[in-house]
Amino acid sequence: MEWTRASCAASNEAARAAALARQGQLTKPPGALARLEDIAVQLAALQGVERPQLQRIHISVFASDHGVAAEGVSVFPQAVTAEMVRNFARGGAAISVLAKQLSATLEVINLGTVSVVEALPGVRDERIAAGTANFLQQAAMTETQLAAALQSGRDAVLRAKQSGAQLFIGGEMGIANTTAASAIGCVLLQIAPVLLSGPGTGLDSSGVAHKARVIEQAIALHHLSHANPLAALRHVGGFEIAGLCGAYIAAAQQDLPVLVDGFISSVAALAAVRINPAVRNWLLFGHTSAEPGHQRVLDALDAQPVLQLGMRLGEGSGAAVAVPILQLACALHNGMATFAEAGVSEKD
Repeated sequence: MEWTRASCAASNEAARAAALARQGQLTKPPGALARLEDIAVQLAALQGVERPQLQRIHISVFASDHGVAAEGVSVFPQAVTAEMVRNFARGGAAISVLAKQLSATLEVINLGTVSVVEALPGVRDERIAAGTANFLQQAAMTETQLAAALQSGRDAVLRAKQSGAQLFIGGEMGIANTTAASAIGCVLLQIAPVLLSGPGTGLDSSGVAHKARVIEQAIALHHLSHANPLAALRHVGGFEIAGLCGAYIAAAQQDLPVLVDGFISSVAALAAVRINPAVRNWLLFGHTSAEPGHQRVLDALDAQPVLQLGMRLGEGSGAAVAVPILQLACALHNGMATFAEAGVSEKD
């Protein structure tokens, strides 16, 4: 896993300066397009060009089951994870529809459904195990399994890079994975589980309280420290969360901008940044989830998401919905006339 700490690519400061200069010449008052200007300039710096483009989007959805589901922390049975993998392949899931609308490449990576899923178009079978172990009793995964999950994320990014992708989106699917994400977040942020635990797929208040107690007991059992994010991933994480973490680190190393999705994806991003702080420069954030703990994670990452629509689906769906905003930011930056080109008088 030493590759996770290898150097990340540097953003192109000359391209950033050129993009900023162009923004200052466009036919509008300075700063009038607000965040849209910031997004265009950030993408210019990350792509190393004055005029960034976002036509080629790559979406990888990582799926896995969680042993901690045995503790009653989800209202849905584990069978749903495999069933949703099939739904992704048939095109019936939200991310499937969004990817089609965006003409984006979509792949699903099965890292560990409890049941074996038959060969399906667009689904990669990279099962590490039949789900993670119940982390209320033992570590969720072994060192070898963690390394495999991280590598799967890295491999997804290498495929995206080879295909010429200009933006990477990671999604996730896994019954009980909000419990795993909350546990990792609590360790890394050093906060009580009650402050980060939410309803996930629909728990009531008593269910949320039970989830928080399970997380509290698990953190005490494993003696986890915020100073060791890889240990947090291994002991209370999930294969798909580790896969996302590995993907974010690899994307930063491969100079591929990332658009982060919701709560679970943001926890994976937090772990990635704690492992390799230079990853942060390559992350944009799609939306603020309705999951209560998401804002705390975003604050820790100093992140300003593009959208706030109250979504909490996962799958990469919130990030995908934000893509057209990023594309419009690039279109405005690239297509607007300068004062000189338009023959419009500049301010005195």
